[in-house]
Amino acid sequence: MLQGTEYQVAPYLKWYWRTQNFQTVMKRRSLDMTRPARLLLAALQIGILVQILVGLGLLYFGFYQGLIGGVAFGSAVILAYPIIWAHLLVVPLLAGRELISKPAERKLVAESRALFQNHPGIKIAVAGSYGKTTMKELLQTVLSIGLNVAATPANKNVSVSHAYFARKLTGKEDVIIIEYGEGAPGDIARFAEITRPTHGVITGLAPAHLDHYKSFDAAAQDIFSLTSFVSGDKLYVNADSPHIDSYAPADCVKFSVHGALGWRVSELKTDVHGTSFTLNNGKDKLRLHSSLVGKHQAGFLAFVAALAYELGLTPAQIQDGIAATKPYEHRMQPYQLGGAWIIDDTYNGNLEGIRVGTQLLADLTAKRKIYVTPGLVDQGVESERVHTEMGGLIAAAHPDLVVLMRNSATDAICNGLQTANYPGKVQIEDVPLDFYTNLQHFVASGDLVVMQNDWTDNYA
Repeated sequence: MLQGTEYQVAPYLKWYWRTQNFQTVMKRRSLDMTRPARLLLAALQIGILVQILVGLGLLYFGFYQGLIGGVAFGSAVILAYPIIWAHLLVVPLLAGRELISKPAERKLVAESRALFQNHPGIKIAVAGSYGKTTMKELLQTVLSIGLNVAATPANKNVSVSHAYFARKLTGKEDVIIIEYGEGAPGDIARFAEITRPTHGVITGLAPAHLDHYKSFDAAAQDIFSLTSFVSGDKLYVNADSPHIDSYAPADCVKFSVHGALGWRVSELKTDVHGTSFTLNNGKDKLRLHSSLVGKHQAGFLAFVAALAYELGLTPAQIQDGIAATKPYEHRMQPYQLGGAWIIDDTYNGNLEGIRVGTQLLADLTAKRKIYVTPGLVDQGVESERVHTEMGGLIAAAHPDLVVLMRNSATDAICNGLQTANYPGKVQIEDVPLDFYTNLQHFVASGDLVVMQNDWTDNYA
């Protein structure tokens, strides 16, 4: 579970203190034996062994001396090792972090600063509360048709990941794309100071990571600290995102489902097979199709196509690049199961993602529509409001069935459904993993199932 919280002490201890039955907590994953995990496990085993030996020594001493108190104390020392070492485990963790990890990371990041600053290519920073990985993948896929492009892998979006990425650069890349993963105040400015982007893309704002940020405003301000490093004409902002106008500078360049960089979107269509639209800019026209699902994808796709045109790609290259784009794993990813269509958006973790997911459910046709979610994590003080609003968004999509996973968000979602007078059926699952692993027995031919977000074992 410590690994599940990414070795963060506070979330791990909060999980431990609120858990009552430790026999049922590991439902979705087991320990991945990475080097840090092996070192911590060795420290844990040695510590437990020492404690048991001390306890046995006390027992022996108590029996030998005829001291009842010594026997009782020795027994307590032995029996208490699970509780004691569940807490003492953080000691080698913190020691290793301060003495080994942090010095090595500081050296690595310092090295990457010079590599990024001396790189002659275009450096595009991608930041936002949601949509970062999708935008990065789209940019890489399309621009690579005509340019030498490198991008940070998967969702590796913090300074250490950036540093490992920098080590692999040759200096011959035309474009490098760097995803910024905000997690705490000051992150974006620190990433930008190290990587020195020439261009920036802000994909949107939504309540996220509010367990670390004091408010939505603080998170938004952090994301828009990118404006201190990128000039307005090279800062591209998703105008479809609510609240964006309150933070976006007046000289930034906005894009949306209506168009981007002077190009206008028309003839927009979407279904489970993808999204198609036309881009027009004067006499120039691009007819584009992507495997990405949902009308909301048109804004991202239009921006990437328009930027590719500005960077010198031909219309044919742009059309081929957009045609090659596909959903990233667990992000609006469609697949068929027993004649039903499943839209897997389980990586999504914010309210704006819920908004577009429920709209997609409303837009598509099916014999039976099913919406599945456990709710959203890391919503902090906004949790009640966010989940109540979420219930209203689900109700507005008119699913035939809503499946919720029982946890701390369930009541608020139900309240939102009730407030919106949702007339359909609500099913609450006590064991989420059983539901997901037996999904094929739950759906029927002609069903459409939208699954949004997932909760790891450390959340309640």
